[in-house]
Amino acid sequence: MMTDPSILFREEINRIGKVAGYLWDRGWAERNGGNLSVRLALPEEDLPPRPETADRHPLPMEFPGLAGEVFYITGAGRRMRDVAGEPLAHGCILRISDDSRNYSILSAQEIAPSSELASHLLIHADAVTRSTGARAVLHTHPSELIALSHCPPFLDPRHLTRTLWSMIPECRIVVPRGVGVVPYMLTGTVSLAEATIRHLAHHDVLIWEKHGVLSVTKDIEECFDVIDTLVKAARIYLDARATGSEPQGLTNGQLEELAAAFGLPPFPL
Repeated sequence: MMTDPSILFREEINRIGKVAGYLWDRGWAERNGGNLSVRLALPEEDLPPRPETADRHPLPMEFPGLAGEVFYITGAGRRMRDVAGEPLAHGCILRISDDSRNYSILSAQEIAPSSELASHLLIHADAVTRSTGARAVLHTHPSELIALSHCPPFLDPRHLTRTLWSMIPECRIVVPRGVGVVPYMLTGTVSLAEATIRHLAHHDVLIWEKHGVLSVTKDIEECFDVIDTLVKAARIYLDARATGSEPQGLTNGQLEELAAAFGLPPFPL
């Protein structure tokens, strides 16, 4: 039996609100920090009706792979604690035009999308091009992971990944392709988005140096789960260091055993 598309839409919006609440509760979304987007797997006729006065807004570049696609994205300057309570009142649903040069806002309220719109669309376009199955992008600000990015040794993705994996077995399983690191770049720029795409060829979750974390995967709850697992690993590491000792962590042999047991891809340890 097929599920009513309107029910699927409501469930997706509810998931977005739930994750926004998690971000606020965890302290990862100070003021209006962070943003998220979801490529909606629903035909336009099953979304809220487009207002008759809806304008076409120009995009900064073409996104050919996204022609006709519909997205939810958090609104510019909106707080995650407000998105949690009313996702549709603090985000927007937009459709990319068939020529990929404009977008229209389908939401009843004309709320401008996040200033990171171009970055989100580039990442979604990359996921479509590479057929990764990813439909959700989450950018947030967990203190523990940002703190590590202020320490030069952890700007080496192999060292960072090896350290986080070794703190808790689940981290090796939940983050099988490791963690990438994007050198610091000005927020909201196309340069940051393009660098992000290059790193996403090898990782599904990235640390933006001295800024935040980005997760790209099949749904918004999984994006959260990936980051939550990494934050737990980082907290264990920092708590252990606070005792005055360097934590031993899982050995290379133990990590390789986990990889073999769960069929995980290899990673240089």
